[in-house]
Amino acid sequence: MIRILHDAADTALPTARADGDALWLDRDDVERATGWAWKPEGLCRDDTCMPLPRQAQRAMTDGDRLDIAALWRHAGWPVVHDGAARIWVLGEGAAQRVDALATGDAPDFALPDLDGRMHRLCDFRGRRVFLVAWASW
Repeated sequence: MIRILHDAADTALPTARADGDALWLDRDDVERATGWAWKPEGLCRDDTCMPLPRQAQRAMTDGDRLDIAALWRHAGWPVVHDGAARIWVLGEGAAQRVDALATGDAPDFALPDLDGRMHRLCDFRGRRVFLVAWASW
């Protein structure tokens, strides 16, 4: 089974297929793993659509499957995977990170408290938060 890490999500995809540096996903898996819907006009999220490049469309598609890694690289976004190609990370482009950092807001994340209850940073937006990080090593 292949796992994709993207946008603070970890998505397990039993039908995904890795072939070298290619990661083939079907339409439903593309949206499930990335939040981008694969439509005839390209990949779309909200009001933004990224067309599939015509010259590379044949190499990036195989019937109802899309090489999401090739498209990610084409967009200039980072893609890495482990040696066994079982864990893939689809990163954000530098422009998205700059926009996020310009606001001064920390990216959202979730952590359990000592009782195991999950808390998200976004639950505290508008309030001051003091974070303490500690590691035993």
